[in-house]
Amino acid sequence: MLTSGISFKNFKKQKKNKKIEKILNKTIEDRNQVIESLSKNYKISYSIGKLQKFKTSKNFRIIGMGGSSLGCQTIYQFLKHKIKKNFVFIDNLQSIKKKRDHKDYTNFIISKSGNTIETILNANIFIKKKDKNIFITENKKSYLFLLAQKLKAEIIHHNNFIGGRYSVLSEVGMLPAELMGLKSNNFKQLNNLIKDKNFLNNLIRNVSATLHYIKNKKYNSIIINYDSNSINIFKWYQQLIAESLGKKGKGIIPLISIGPRDHHSLLQLYLDGPRDNYFYIFSLKEKRQQKKNKELFSDVLNNNNIFEVIKNQKKAMITLLKKKNIPYLSIEISKRNEETLGELFSYFMLETIFIGKHLGINPFNQPAVEQLKKLTTNYLSKKNQK
Repeated sequence: MLTSGISFKNFKKQKKNKKIEKILNKTIEDRNQVIESLSKNYKISYSIGKLQKFKTSKNFRIIGMGGSSLGCQTIYQFLKHKIKKNFVFIDNLQSIKKKRDHKDYTNFIISKSGNTIETILNANIFIKKKDKNIFITENKKSYLFLLAQKLKAEIIHHNNFIGGRYSVLSEVGMLPAELMGLKSNNFKQLNNLIKDKNFLNNLIRNVSATLHYIKNKKYNSIIINYDSNSINIFKWYQQLIAESLGKKGKGIIPLISIGPRDHHSLLQLYLDGPRDNYFYIFSLKEKRQQKKNKELFSDVLNNNNIFEVIKNQKKAMITLLKKKNIPYLSIEISKRNEETLGELFSYFMLETIFIGKHLGINPFNQPAVEQLKKLTTNYLSKKNQK
């Protein structure tokens, strides 16, 4: 077990890596802003009382790119069964004509810098005069900060020490979570986790195993997800791993695969192709029942429902990975609540930070992304000068 809501079956055990243990202890002891945001000690930059005027809203729109949106999408999908509000996510540029929408929205416009081109463009396209608006951005004069002032919108200050991909347990994810009707404090599990020897031992063991695979040129981290309501957490994880570790010619390529759908497309490659992969097998311990037409299917399915079929398909996958000596980590959740999701967020962020520090990589910056942003801005400026 990792915690009460999450069961881990580790990668093959490596020798205890004292260097990783030392990095872990020092990182937790230093408690930078990213680590601090995982705990209940983190000071939010908004007042819960100020949210009251937005709680009557039924429709919300999140306008943001990458980490400014993916964390919220994960929370909304993972805990949809508890949420009565409607959330729409605008996280890309689309050339299609915008459909007329007569709903009243409360918009979250989220950008750390306040100058994200795509967010600026989408804000101009989607914000209507009658909408309520909340801007989450750094406390500095930027395009979106000035736009928020012009619209007399609520401005929440984005912590400038927390990058988008690490921001889900800060204002960026927790303010929308509160308006979803969830309790932000329930996500903050770090204080409990760092006292849990089982959690820390699992973390050290899995980081050690990942570094061993990288050393042996296994760069592909393939997530096979058997839970349809957990797809977005791995889209969030994909950005976290790619932007944090893809530097100095190093990195891990995170690939998302859907089970059992991809059994019929990618499985042959996974099991009999190049041995440069290691796997995460993710699933939900499902207790629900589903009705089926027994007259049609009882002979074929042996009276198993859809959840039992998926469970056995996952079991067969793990059996074959073992047989072929392909490394994998199995993660099974038994509770779909804020605490479990908070633990998963914390685990993946800590894992990424420790891998980066061990590899001599700064896991918090994104120099190549900044180069692209500058070039795009320069090209747009030159066009305007013609």
